[in-house]
Amino acid sequence: MIFQIINTTNKSNKVLIDLSVLVAGLLLPFSFAPYNQFWLMLPLLAWLFVTVVDQKPFDAFKRGWLFGFGWLAHGVSWIYYSLHVHGGAPFILAAIIIGLLCVYLAVFPGLALYFARRFFNVSVDKQLIIIFPLMFMLGEWLRGYFLTGFPWLQLGYAQIDTPLAGYAPVIGGLGVTWLIALSSALLVLMFVYKQFKIAVPIFAAVWLIGVGLLQINWTEPDGEKIKVSLIQGNIEQKIKWSRHMHEPTLNMYQELTRQHWDSDLIIWPETAIPDFYHRVPYYISTIKKEAEEKDTDVLFGIFIRDQKKGRYYNSLVSIRDGVYQKRHLVPLGEFYPFRGLLEFFSQWINIPMSDVDFGPDDQELITAAGQKIGVSICFEDAFDRDVLMSLPDASLLVNVSNDAWFEKSAESMQHHQIARMRALETGRYMLRSTNTGVSSIIDEKGQVLEASPAFERHVLTAEVQAFKGSTPYVIWQNYLLVGLSLFGLVAYYFKLRKS
Repeated sequence: MIFQIINTTNKSNKVLIDLSVLVAGLLLPFSFAPYNQFWLMLPLLAWLFVTVVDQKPFDAFKRGWLFGFGWLAHGVSWIYYSLHVHGGAPFILAAIIIGLLCVYLAVFPGLALYFARRFFNVSVDKQLIIIFPLMFMLGEWLRGYFLTGFPWLQLGYAQIDTPLAGYAPVIGGLGVTWLIALSSALLVLMFVYKQFKIAVPIFAAVWLIGVGLLQINWTEPDGEKIKVSLIQGNIEQKIKWSRHMHEPTLNMYQELTRQHWDSDLIIWPETAIPDFYHRVPYYISTIKKEAEEKDTDVLFGIFIRDQKKGRYYNSLVSIRDGVYQKRHLVPLGEFYPFRGLLEFFSQWINIPMSDVDFGPDDQELITAAGQKIGVSICFEDAFDRDVLMSLPDASLLVNVSNDAWFEKSAESMQHHQIARMRALETGRYMLRSTNTGVSSIIDEKGQVLEASPAFERHVLTAEVQAFKGSTPYVIWQNYLLVGLSLFGLVAYYFKLRKS
């Protein structure tokens, strides 16, 4: 009966099916933090696949696009706060920008299903077990790369607390995305096509193997534990760059730091100092002198200006020695892509420090508290490839961020969930120091050991363990999974043509 409705030529029925796919996409973000209904992803993806099986390529694209649009329009709606509330963009312009972004991002699941139906005219079980999951995963991979990429709400993140998380140190969050798509497709085979003999063993194996993989320690402790303090300043974004807040902000971070000189490492958030490095030399030298006397390292976020070029960098600085300059910048928020075409937006959007330069790829790791630190700033940790650049040399991961741009939206918890996946993939502790939350200590298994209350001034102090060694994912990254998938699909396509 269901396929009679889906395959009907009746326009009203087709519209209802299309709307149901859009609604499924709109519901998908409830699978992620802060809602954490990870199970919801299975039936929603399954419904998408049901509506695409045996459909014409264009219809497959349309439904994939509708699903993607709903998924991301709901999932990244928090961008509104940065554009309208803090950037001053008119409501209509902010809505148009977010809408256009989602129109673009939805193309990737649409293309994945288009190619699945366009080039692979195979049986239903092969579509569901092989083609759809691999194509969907490749679409997600491409979404994270094309035009610098935007991999936010990648499907695998929602599975950080399920057995599928066991695969993350082996094939990464992208691999978990493939497995959740496969699991959803298997549900279709079970409950729609009644092919239990094929689907049930594969489904059970996928999830049971994940349980087993969770028991493996892929990396090993490196030395004694160190004591760290993460300062959450809780400065409202609307006053962060105000002149009257400059001195109180500096005094606050200095005083909270002085209360924790017994820690080995103290970390301030992204742009904790709302100024340029060269304009606060006395303040920095005072902190440095005290830190050296107490044998403590301090990492703090600040902008560094290149006096010769007249350009500046979003940076994390070690009070003793070492600087990291942010490599992966936020389009429109930190730089203008296609400057000649898009710079006109700056007359409506007034985001402070929104035209910075990219840091170089080949930066030396910061060494602090006797550990080599793999640093990411803001949404850089959403890109697995950016975090992997510091491994396996780094023994600790640090992410500093300022999610105050997005107020009390779901963004901060979504970001925190991403950071947990990066810790699990790499077998390293992740130390997150943020302005308004979530500041946290995440262990090498991706589990949250300590977290600061959101939107409160707080110092999170804990002992953390450095790790050494490489997970399989650190060794082969996404190259193995993506390479094998592309090779297999291309080989299968030519085999079908030949036969």
